[in-house]
Amino acid sequence: MNDLIKKIKFDDNGLIPVVSQDYKSGDVLILAFMNREAFAKTVETRKVHYFSRSRGKLWLKGETSGNFQLVKSILVNCEDNSLLIKVQQIGNACHTGHHSCYFREVVRDNFVEIVENKENRSKNSDEENMLVLRELYHVISDRKVNPKEGSYTNYLFEKGIDKICKKIGEEASEVIIASKNNSPEEIKYEIADLYYHLYVLMVERGIKPEDIYDELRKRR
Repeated sequence: MNDLIKKIKFDDNGLIPVVSQDYKSGDVLILAFMNREAFAKTVETRKVHYFSRSRGKLWLKGETSGNFQLVKSILVNCEDNSLLIKVQQIGNACHTGHHSCYFREVVRDNFVEIVENKENRSKNSDEENMLVLRELYHVISDRKVNPKEGSYTNYLFEKGIDKICKKIGEEASEVIIASKNNSPEEIKYEIADLYYHLYVLMVERGIKPEDIYDELRKRR
């Protein structure tokens, strides 16, 4: 890794500009920066990490939003001083909710929002939907290994199995209540909460998603 990093020309601030591109549609998603640590983390984990100049810290894209960028390929320009990363974008890349940060066009003396062309971007495939659950498991697992101050997940781990089981019971009850109320939005919300707490339990007890898939296959 050190030999690879030595080949890349970071600027005087130790940064290199990075363009991320949707590997399916070709849409340019983000222009950001990496330092050496962010680049190394990206290569190692195959999840895009950037360096925030405003906050002065490393950040994993999607760490809080779940909108991860999964690396398909990393390209370097002819002068070794900029990167193009082709990614599988989970959710939207832009914090505004747009797929790309480049959703406005310069028209005369104004910026005009363009209509996003979704023809080249099919709805999330089954594989992409499964990735959401895998990423959820990954984030929860990481919280257990690398506790984060103020994290609700770490709060549950600290309280232990009794607290986790109690929350699962509460969330299951909320699903039932939402179903009785015949509220689709409420049902989706409560089931998502139940998924999350079940995954906390799985991590606590060392059960992987693949273990559940194998059990379900046995029941076919």
